Amino acid sequence: MGNSVTALTEAVYYILLSLVRPRHGYAIMQHVEAMSRGRLRISAGTMYGALSGLIDKGWIEPLECDGESRKKEYRITAAGREALACELERLRELVENGAAVLDGGDHGGQNM
Repeated sequence: MGNSVTALTEAVYYILLSLVRPRHGYAIMQHVEAMSRGRLRISAGTMYGALSGLIDKGWIEPLECDGESRKKEYRITAAGREALACELERLRELVENGAAVLDGGDHGGQNM
């Protein structure tokens, strides 16, 4: 995995996680709130702006509507999964480095 993807915002990270299974906007908002145990609440304006940006990046795609429902569903693409995997790798490194420093261990070879 390359490091070509910049750090994701917390909202984008959770939206991508939510779209591993197809969901519509309101269901994404509910899922994000549930995953974050109520800590992160995404407004409708933020949600639809983020969805538009993620479509532009090719990280998610809208699904065909079934004709009866007005709710548009989205799902993550292969490129979105790659971005999510890169972010997960970055977050793991942050946690490992933080734990190492706080536990009195390695400072990354730097004298700070």
